[in-house]
Amino acid sequence: MTPSPAPGTPPQTAPPPAPGAAPRTVPPRTVPPRSGTSAAGAPHSATSGAPATPGAPAAPDASGAHATSGAPAAPDAPAAPDASGAHTTPATPATPGAHATTDASGAPATPDAPRATPLPGAPPRRNAPLRIAVIGGGPGGLYAAVLLKRLDPARDITVWERNAPDDTFGFGVVLSDETLGGIEHADPAVHRALQRVFVRWDDIDIVRGGRTLTSGGHGFAALGRRTLLRILHERCAELGVRIHFRTPAPTAAELAGRHDLVIAADGVNSTTRTAHADAFRPRVTTHRCRYIWLAADFAFDAFRFEIAETEHGVMQLHGYPFERPAPGPHPPAGPSGEPGPTGASTVIVEMREEVWHAAGLDACDERQSADRCAEIFAEALGGRPLRGNNSAWTAFRTVVNAHWSHGNTVLLGDAAHTAHFSIGSGTKLAVEDALALAACVGEHATLPEALTAYEAERRPVVESTQRAAAASLRWFEDVRAYLGQPPRQFAFNLLTRSRRVTHGNLRLRDPAFTRTVEDDFGCPPGTPPMFTPLRLRGLTLRNRVVVSPMDMYSATDGDPGDFHLVHLGARALGGAGLVMTEMVCVSAQGRITPGCAGLYTDAHATAWRRVTDFVHSQAPGTAIGVQLGHSGRKGSTRLMWEGIDQPLPDGNWPLVAASPLPYRPGVNQTPHQLDRAGLTVVRDQFAAAARRAADSGFDLLELHCAHGYLLSGFLSPLTNHRTDAYGGSLANRLRYPLEVFDAVRAVWPGERPMTVRISATDWAAGGTTADDAVEIARAFAAHGADAIDVSTGQVVPGERPEYGRSYQTPYADRVRNALRVPVIAVGAISSWDDVNSLLLAGRTDLCALARPHLYDPHWTLHAAAEQNYAGTAAPWPAPYRAGSRTPPTGRTDAPRPRLGLTGLREGAQSPAPRP
Repeated sequence: MTPSPAPGTPPQTAPPPAPGAAPRTVPPRTVPPRSGTSAAGAPHSATSGAPATPGAPAAPDASGAHATSGAPAAPDAPAAPDASGAHTTPATPATPGAHATTDASGAPATPDAPRATPLPGAPPRRNAPLRIAVIGGGPGGLYAAVLLKRLDPARDITVWERNAPDDTFGFGVVLSDETLGGIEHADPAVHRALQRVFVRWDDIDIVRGGRTLTSGGHGFAALGRRTLLRILHERCAELGVRIHFRTPAPTAAELAGRHDLVIAADGVNSTTRTAHADAFRPRVTTHRCRYIWLAADFAFDAFRFEIAETEHGVMQLHGYPFERPAPGPHPPAGPSGEPGPTGASTVIVEMREEVWHAAGLDACDERQSADRCAEIFAEALGGRPLRGNNSAWTAFRTVVNAHWSHGNTVLLGDAAHTAHFSIGSGTKLAVEDALALAACVGEHATLPEALTAYEAERRPVVESTQRAAAASLRWFEDVRAYLGQPPRQFAFNLLTRSRRVTHGNLRLRDPAFTRTVEDDFGCPPGTPPMFTPLRLRGLTLRNRVVVSPMDMYSATDGDPGDFHLVHLGARALGGAGLVMTEMVCVSAQGRITPGCAGLYTDAHATAWRRVTDFVHSQAPGTAIGVQLGHSGRKGSTRLMWEGIDQPLPDGNWPLVAASPLPYRPGVNQTPHQLDRAGLTVVRDQFAAAARRAADSGFDLLELHCAHGYLLSGFLSPLTNHRTDAYGGSLANRLRYPLEVFDAVRAVWPGERPMTVRISATDWAAGGTTADDAVEIARAFAAHGADAIDVSTGQVVPGERPEYGRSYQTPYADRVRNALRVPVIAVGAISSWDDVNSLLLAGRTDLCALARPHLYDPHWTLHAAAEQNYAGTAAPWPAPYRAGSRTPPTGRTDAPRPRLGLTGLREGAQSPAPRP
């Protein structure tokens, strides 16, 4: 069950956006401007590049682009510059007294460079960095150099780039309007140059099975990676930033001794990060798909996602234009890396590793790979060829660092973090890092303070992006699971895969497309998806909202009292389709705390009948369900607000579990391992409680097999170490929970549905996996479960959940689309827009919300009012109907502009004011 908020629980999610609002984003920091320009903002981005082949000048970054770095040059790379500065940009000092010379080692020779006047309002600066080294001449490193030099022309800034100025290994780069707004405010010159070359478009085409569905109103802007680098090279030259091309950088440790600040922008394969792994503490995760970055010499009309179902498996194409067609006759395309006169598009081809092997693409070189991909996606390309640019198949790697700085060295861009290319971000995040780093250096008195502020500012934004990217990455890894969806639902699912685009956003961007998806789902006109009915056996739920089970710890000797009547009654009046009790324990020994409710006596059943009678009489149409469970090794603890999971100071009762493993060694007691006789006793206690639940008038029964309680303890290999028929393989670990389920189902009325709550992952190494969860759900469905309530975790105290908005819903999605069984999604679902999105995308059938219903017992009714829905799926109780509209508030709008005074003759009398 979901406990009430307590120390150690995940943070509350942000309030839901206004109806139809675009997804909230955190605006990037803008460097204090030198001219009065303003910023704009709107979400979405993607970045590009191409992975390297063996012997190419640099390794690919996480997006596929080759990261510049300070690693030793390739064997055939040109020699490093001599003392004359060959291979450096012809940068001229931007201000008198600033120097652009280097010594033979490439170290700056400007210890006496003058300091710039601090910006107005800035704190006094101590140890402000004047000598700055940048490892890596990609967009992030170059832009950081530009901004830092622009803010303080006295700074001596050197960039080391191992490749030539005209070398690039990517194709297109997409930047969001949000990022461009930050660039406009920080450096209008760069912004103007970008605006002149951007390709802009609004549509996304989703192609599957020869059918194309188009959604508009999205808004993208792209340009060639080579063009972006050229703009930044020119800006560096204008400002006096020195760039050493074809030159491996000295190590970060060497540079740190001669510079005030070292910026490691050396990509996903960062040698700086590797050399100082003990300080940065990186974690790199390699994922399950292979992809290759290619280009086509024509411009797509839209951002294109195409799914190809081949004899070897599913392959997908991601494509977008980055170069406009040139006017006039079109001669043949230019050399590799150069866009053709008919425009150019980035083309990424991606597939699961096993599909890549089965198709023989693992044995193809660059040219062969391009030809094979062009053949597979011939229709999308119009029969045109694809070309590479030192392109190779690679697997995406997610980079996370515990710390982003070490001494005076700081990580930036892919060296610090990566996010999957399907939502973009490599170049976008690097540019935003540069904006924040430059601003923080200018705002704080010391470098340590600046680097701390930089990380504090950027980390939450990056982590949010990485969560969205991870959701998108997993969607494409598992795309074959969605191929059974109807075409428009599949398209909607793809568009909302990262959870940053929602039903509300799409209604605003493309109302016609969204209406067709709603029609296919079965939404009557004016009815949001959440207010459509769902039938489970003989029970029809009038809407898709569930009040999730939440322990209240307010019973006395298992008896539900007035608190339960008011608590559950209020939420039933609040409009949800199904209201669930807390975990109701099947025995006194099976309680978590002395305050847990039970169904182990007939008196308990009588008390629960009082609650169900109220719900059925006062909130007709609302169903009420009971969740039955046994605490197992997590029992005999204090009330949550007195010390969660802490044993009672006295009066503890003995515990039983699958294995004699305490929940927390040295804190909680060691349970007794259930023997055959004990297993039978507990099974029969569940069956007896189920009979009482039926007599109490509950409409639905849920068996609690999650969160580390007794039945969950049998399922997880971390908590089940048995060597008999109930331990070992997953089939054996399922044996006892299935025996209990069968015993309960046998006595529970046949027309009433049963659900099962599972923990789909333990969030811990060696525990239950997502694949296990599918098999667990399959087994319960085969035994007659009508729906699977898919939660996660709370099995072992050392878990590491990936908290975030709707963070558990991908597990429900996976079970539903793998097994085609109804599921209940839970986990930080807080807005009605999220509920509508999850339902329309086919990721769930019901949404269970816990904390939002503690905050607002009438959450469902308010969701209906905010969506202007007044239908039968969310009826207001008769005594409450007068409050069914949003209460008026004080006016905050300014007076409307009226006629000006410019037309009045000088000296003319103004109209007299009204009385």
